[in-house]
Amino acid sequence: MSSELFKVIQFLKQKRWVDLTHTFGPDSPHFSAFDSADFQTLFTHDDGFFAQNFKFPGQYGTHIDAPIHFVRNARYLDELDLKELILPLIVIDKSKESALNHDFTLSVKDILAFEEEYGIIEEGTFVALRTDWSKRWPNIAEFNNQDSEGNNHAPGWSLDALEFLFKERNIKAIGHETFDTDSSIDFKNNGALLAEYFVLDQDTYQIELLTNLDQVPAKGAVIVNIVPKPEKASGFPVRSFAILP
Repeated sequence: MSSELFKVIQFLKQKRWVDLTHTFGPDSPHFSAFDSADFQTLFTHDDGFFAQNFKFPGQYGTHIDAPIHFVRNARYLDELDLKELILPLIVIDKSKESALNHDFTLSVKDILAFEEEYGIIEEGTFVALRTDWSKRWPNIAEFNNQDSEGNNHAPGWSLDALEFLFKERNIKAIGHETFDTDSSIDFKNNGALLAEYFVLDQDTYQIELLTNLDQVPAKGAVIVNIVPKPEKASGFPVRSFAILP
């Protein structure tokens, strides 16, 4: 057992692995247009084995969005290549700003400030926006963060920032801790999820509702996104994790 791949596995297992995935269930926060998940027991050990039935939207819990989720005639989840799902991980930490301003929206200026400290964001990377919004999980009210008029307030990406990352830095994919790519205030002002459409229109994917980004460095880690392969799916719950340098 001295093959090159075996040595790689041994090397990786010596590193710290961080689970970036929420455990989800019927009572978990979810996009308001969706019904809550429904978990049913089909058979118990008294029947000879334990088996369950699961009913939930594809975009539930920590999940992956395939391009087809927003873009017509684009790729389905099962058409993503395996090598796309393992990428170098960049984490832009805007948790303090998001705590002070729940409508925080990442700008190009924020990205340039990050690069001044950590260096240019390399092409082909997965860029995650850390806001610590995941710490509100599993409290639905805190996660939605609605005002007296019923408007949500949650941080997110600006369209300009994403255009810069994909067009100027040639990144591969993104992720965040909230329901949506766009900040709630941008969605309210624009009347549409323009940032989310832009990302998926790049023929790539995104991971939503990430957690534990506070345990990952700004650079040097790798993200792995393990997901089932349902036919013609727009998205599905994912098991994402980071391997730290």
